[in-house]
Amino acid sequence: MARRFRGEGLQKVDSKGRVSIPALFRRVVQVCDPNWTEGLAPELVIVYGDTRREYLECYTIEAIEEVDAKIDALPRGSVGRKTLERLFHGQSFPTSIDETGRLVLPAKLRQKIGIDKEAYFIAAGDTFQIWNPETYEADQEKTDAWLHGQPDEFDPLTFLDGDGGA
Repeated sequence: MARRFRGEGLQKVDSKGRVSIPALFRRVVQVCDPNWTEGLAPELVIVYGDTRREYLECYTIEAIEEVDAKIDALPRGSVGRKTLERLFHGQSFPTSIDETGRLVLPAKLRQKIGIDKEAYFIAAGDTFQIWNPETYEADQEKTDAWLHGQPDEFDPLTFLDGDGGA
């Protein structure tokens, strides 16, 4: 099973904040939770971050453990470590997916990104993001405008050659 999320989807959010995770995403969360077995709720961590973040970033247990190891390798007391500890440890919410494939988004997280009746899910490699659909659309329009501003011969695959996404 691939350990990467792929795809996107618009999901309904009920009055209690419950939202179904796309089925393909659920399988990746299960595979990347070393404690998961059939019958148990697979776990993940939602990082909501500071006020600049307009979406929720959902990490599998394996992905968040990679981040934690990198944070732990930084010098104690350094600005970088302190900042990352706050973002990934303090401004995060450990949760699990219930037996029906849903997770509960607490009111605080829904309010932070403006989710009401629908949430937009999009894969981001070893994480996935949850957006307010209108906010995502506006962000995508910025990306599209940037792409359309490139020369006709521009190919986004050139980023894979180490350009880094100038």
